[in-house]
Amino acid sequence: MIVNREEMAMATCTQLSSSSSLFHPQITKKPFLLPSPATISVHGFSTLRPKSLSLSHRSSVSASAASSSVDVTEQKKSTRTLPFRVGHGFDLHRLEPGYPLIIGGIDIPHDRGCEAHSDGDVLLHCVVDAILGALGLPDIGQIFPDSDPKWKGAASSVFIKEAVRLMDEAGYEIGNLDATLILQRPKISPHKETIRSNLSKLLGADPSVVNLKAKTHEKVDSLGENRSIAAHTVILLMKK
Repeated sequence: MIVNREEMAMATCTQLSSSSSLFHPQITKKPFLLPSPATISVHGFSTLRPKSLSLSHRSSVSASAASSSVDVTEQKKSTRTLPFRVGHGFDLHRLEPGYPLIIGGIDIPHDRGCEAHSDGDVLLHCVVDAILGALGLPDIGQIFPDSDPKWKGAASSVFIKEAVRLMDEAGYEIGNLDATLILQRPKISPHKETIRSNLSKLLGADPSVVNLKAKTHEKVDSLGENRSIAAHTVILLMKK
C-alpha cells in the first residue's frame, strides 16, 4: 500500500498536539511569551529594564545624582558621631646633662634630662597627641607651639588638662590607654606605679584603664645609647 508522506506527517503532528502524555499536568500549552521590554527576570526576580535615555535626559540625571551624593556626604561630615575613637601619640626627646628627667609628671633621678621647650615630659606629650589624634585635632606642636614664649619651661600637666577639656567638650571619655616608654636608663620599674597613678589622676581616669610599659632599646642608636628617650601611646575614647 502506498502511503502519502505528507498525510503521515500531518497525522503525526495531530496526534502529538492532542496527546496529554507529552506534557506535565502543571505545564500549560500556552505559547511562550518574551517579557515585555520594560521588565526582565534574573534568577526568579523581576526588575525593570532601563529605558533608553536621550543625551539631555542622561546629563540631567547624572547631575542630579552627583548633587545628591555631595549633599549626603556633606551631611555625614556635619552630623556623624562615632561611638568610639582611637588615637596614637609618639614623642622623642634628647637626653642632656643639666636637665631634670620628668616622666608622667614625676621627677625621676638621673644624670640627664630632656632638652625641650617645656619641661620635656615625653610621656605626657605623647598622651596629649594621642587624645588630640583621636579627636581629629591638630597635634600638640600646633596647639602649644615651641615658638610661643609662654610655654617656655611650662609643666606638661597644663597640656594634659587642655586635652582632657577638649575631650570632655566633644562628649568623650577614656575607654583605656596603653603607653610604652623606650629608654636605656634609668630603670623605670621602681617608678612605674607612681607614674601610672599620677597619669590616671591627671586624666581623671580610673587607674584600671591606664597601662604603662617600659622597654630598653638593646643599646641600639640614640635610645640604646642613653642619648634620647621616646614614648608611644594608644588611646580609646568612648562616647559618654
